Amino acid sequence: MKAGFVNIFGRPNAGKSTLLNALMGEKLAIVSPKVQTTRHRIKGILTEKEYQIIFSDTPGIIEPKYKLHEKMMQAVKGALEDADCAMLIVDVKENLEEVDAIFTQLKLRVPAIVVVNKIDLASEEKIKEAVAFFAARPYCKEVVTLCALTGINKKKLINTILKYLPEGMPFFDGDDISDLNTKFFVGEIVREKVFELAQDEIPYHTAVLVTEYKEKESLVKITVDIIVHRETQKAILLGLKGSMIKRIGTSARKDIEAFIGQKVFLQLFVKVKPKWRENELQLKEYGY
Repeated sequence: MKAGFVNIFGRPNAGKSTLLNALMGEKLAIVSPKVQTTRHRIKGILTEKEYQIIFSDTPGIIEPKYKLHEKMMQAVKGALEDADCAMLIVDVKENLEEVDAIFTQLKLRVPAIVVVNKIDLASEEKIKEAVAFFAARPYCKEVVTLCALTGINKKKLINTILKYLPEGMPFFDGDDISDLNTKFFVGEIVREKVFELAQDEIPYHTAVLVTEYKEKESLVKITVDIIVHRETQKAILLGLKGSMIKRIGTSARKDIEAFIGQKVFLQLFVKVKPKWRENELQLKEYGY
């Protein structure tokens, strides 16, 4: 039996969350074409007879601009300290030298597999260049190429990972797929819909707080506060005659029902909390 922690690092939008979901066969991490969607460290627990791999999706590596960013980068730092193996994911079209500088700064003490992602969008020449470039880096044990969005050779990737994991007993029960509770994932689904449907900078000024999660006989009653900085942002999220918040709610409810396998009554409220991204107490309240 092999058991260990595999932590996924990369720049924003390299495809970390998409890869985690593909490996798990379950949507645990929200995804969006917008950068910096992931704010938390999300663990996915994959258990089979021969192994248990605990994958950890981390926020994209950025220069912090305010306290929320600092909290996100603390999650990355924490992930560096408890990995048995690292997966360094890179978009094949990115500037390879810049990505290499970031991976080098991580100062990894564990074996690293470099995952060259989005190969469906690149020429053979570009893919070969990226593979050769990272294969020569001192932190890199192996290079794997794939497209996380269109499908991965899961067995092949798992077998590559298992080479670098220690033998040991499982850390979690076989039925667990994450160390986070259902309320967390409900909040993330709502936040994903804000990223999908709201324009411009609104998603980056938004936090989500699940204030009620009650299981009744026929359905689950869920109340969620969507937190924004300003009244103008609240007006945009509500939309004309509540049209935007209805779209967010309808889309989120469908995904939550699919996730928990029960009917849901979902209430959304938009609340204004100025400068919440800089407020230590509010950041803690919203789970950061």
